[in-house]
Amino acid sequence: MVAAPRTSLLSVGEEESSKRRQILDGARKVFLELGFDGASMGEIARAAGVSKGTLYVYFPDKAGLFAAIVEEEKLEQGKVAFNFDPARDVDTTLHEFGRAYVAVLCRPGGGSAIRTVMAIAERMPELGSRFYTHVIAHTVDRFAAYLEARAALGELVIDDYQLAAWQFMQMCQATLFQAFIFQARPSPSPERIATVVDSATRVFFAAYRPKADR
Repeated sequence: MVAAPRTSLLSVGEEESSKRRQILDGARKVFLELGFDGASMGEIARAAGVSKGTLYVYFPDKAGLFAAIVEEEKLEQGKVAFNFDPARDVDTTLHEFGRAYVAVLCRPGGGSAIRTVMAIAERMPELGSRFYTHVIAHTVDRFAAYLEARAALGELVIDDYQLAAWQFMQMCQATLFQAFIFQARPSPSPERIATVVDSATRVFFAAYRPKADR
C-alpha cells in the first residue's frame, strides 16, 4: 500500500503566509474605502475572499489587523538599507540616501499603508505613534547620527542634527510626496526624483557647509 504524500512544513508555511497576505490586502482595501469605524470583520473577510472563521484564526479584531498593516509598512521600509556609514563622504551619501528614501516613500502601491494610518491616527493614536516611531523617526535618528559624525570631521557645521536631518528629508519630498499620497500624481520617475534630490542637496550644503567650502 502506497502512503499518501504528506504536505511539507515549508508548503504549509508558504500557504499560511499567502493567506495572511490575502487578508491584509483585503483589510487595507476596506479600511481605505470605509474607514476604520465603517469596516467590519465580515466586510474584510468578503474583500479578502476568506471566511470569518479563517479571518479570526489570523487576527482577533480590527485593531489587530490594522496594527499588522502598520508593522508591514515598517518591515517594507526596513528592507531598504540606507547606507549611513560614517566613513562615507557626505556628497555621495546625501544624493544616494535622498533618492532611495523618496523611491521607497513613493513606491507604487506603497501609499496605501500611509493613507490608512493617516485616516485612523486620530481614532487610534497609539498606532499612529507606532508608525511614526518605527518608520519615520527611526530613519531620522540614523541620518542625524551620520550628520553628526561628518560634522565632527569638519565636513559640516550643524547646531541641531535632528532638525538638519528633517530639513533634508522634507526637501527631498518637495513636489513629490504630497502629490503622490493624495493621488494627484503617480509615483515619480527616477529622473524626477533625482532632480528634486539634487536641488535639496544644494540647498542643504548652502546652509551647512563650512563657509570656506561653499
